[in-house]
Amino acid sequence: MSDFLTQFAPALPEIFVLAMVSLILVIDAAVDDSKRYIAYVLSLATLAGAAFLTMNDFSTMPVLALNGLFIDDPLSDVLKLFLYLTVATVLVYSRDYLRTRGLYKGEFFVLALFALLGMMVMVSASHFLTLYLGLELLSLSLYAMVALQRDSGVASEAAMKYFVLGALASGMLLYGMSMIYGVTGSLALADIAQNLSDGTDLRIPLVFGIVFIVAGLAFKLGAVPFHMWVPDVYHGAPTAVTLLIGSAPKIAAFAFVVRILGQGLESQASEWRDMLVILAVLSMAVGNIAAIAQTNLKRMLAYSTISHMGFMLLGILAGSQNGYSSAMFYVLVYALMSLGGFGMILLLSRAGFEADKLEDFKGLNRRSPWLAFLMLLLMFSMAGVPPTVGFYAKLSVLQAVVGIGYVWLAVAAVLFSLIGAFYYLRIVKLMYFDTPHDTSPIAASPDTRIIMSANGLAVLALGILPQPLMAVCVYAIGASF
Repeated sequence: MSDFLTQFAPALPEIFVLAMVSLILVIDAAVDDSKRYIAYVLSLATLAGAAFLTMNDFSTMPVLALNGLFIDDPLSDVLKLFLYLTVATVLVYSRDYLRTRGLYKGEFFVLALFALLGMMVMVSASHFLTLYLGLELLSLSLYAMVALQRDSGVASEAAMKYFVLGALASGMLLYGMSMIYGVTGSLALADIAQNLSDGTDLRIPLVFGIVFIVAGLAFKLGAVPFHMWVPDVYHGAPTAVTLLIGSAPKIAAFAFVVRILGQGLESQASEWRDMLVILAVLSMAVGNIAAIAQTNLKRMLAYSTISHMGFMLLGILAGSQNGYSSAMFYVLVYALMSLGGFGMILLLSRAGFEADKLEDFKGLNRRSPWLAFLMLLLMFSMAGVPPTVGFYAKLSVLQAVVGIGYVWLAVAAVLFSLIGAFYYLRIVKLMYFDTPHDTSPIAASPDTRIIMSANGLAVLALGILPQPLMAVCVYAIGASF
């Protein structure tokens, strides 16, 4: 019995989330429409309970469980805590939006928690099977969430594109994993790393396997040239779903990349680094240049996401603990900024009005100076303007790249960042210098306004004092590698 508990204790947060999702499904089926808030409250309680279990069993060193399929280490625990916070913020921001569009149902909350469970499995995976299981659980949940608005042709089209391209990417990833298995004879990341460091004569299958894996990872991150789905899905999905897709899964995708490339294939860094350089440069170029032409804010932020993932890859390709911690810092900061950006669209939306066009932000300063100031902070941070945290995030990954001698890559990243500043500052210009089309008051619940204020101010506070968050990232990476 004690051995059984020892094996399953590290996975208690995942077991708890799964049990609560099952409970919410049963309760939601038994209540009428007037009591849909029960699913919302139980979902927040699930996140709080999972956070308590994660903190209570916080690991100071890597612990393998479930016969090597699962790992509990500081990296997984820290990322899980940020995932809980991110998903909780998504639920709070989305509540009024879902209610006015008839989507305030148990399905949304259940699928969001299933997606969270998939992300939790991904960040704690130490085996190719567990990584793939978590990824598919996340992906299938997101496919269903994009199509949740059944009477919307745009949402259905986006879900179909996402599903078809996602299936293709999953197949490429699985094929790459099978080739790595053929070379090393193992699916466990630690065994793969050990076998590859000892050397292998099967160079060609190994390189092909790495190519397929990197291609699959690039799709999940939305990196060019595997970015085709990002603008259509961000635009077509209900904004509440776009908010979720654009934030929490990026944290899990970072863990996915670091587990495979940084732990399993670390000895092959020379093989995958050049591929990541190409992906990073193309993502920053296409993302920033294509965003300039967008008139829809969700599509603009989609291309912005592509460019941000290019920046995050700069830290990964450094192939060092400093690079990984910089990339982790960047992806956490990006999730915070993305929550604020899409959250502002949700806050300004109302029944029959999406507030997802750039012109909808005209004159926002006259309607609500405080919300305009928060949006200004978020746009400045995305552009990398000091003293916001986005500046420090970009600086940290650029330092990691310069540290391995890729000065030209850092220069290119700075130039693309300057291009990106144009479309971010354009929103600031619209808010402060244009006449509003709509002068109606902005209706939002007090808790949404409070969290939005905390979201915006956190971008400024972390920019002034980035050391605590950076120290957490350095500790998590250092103690797990």
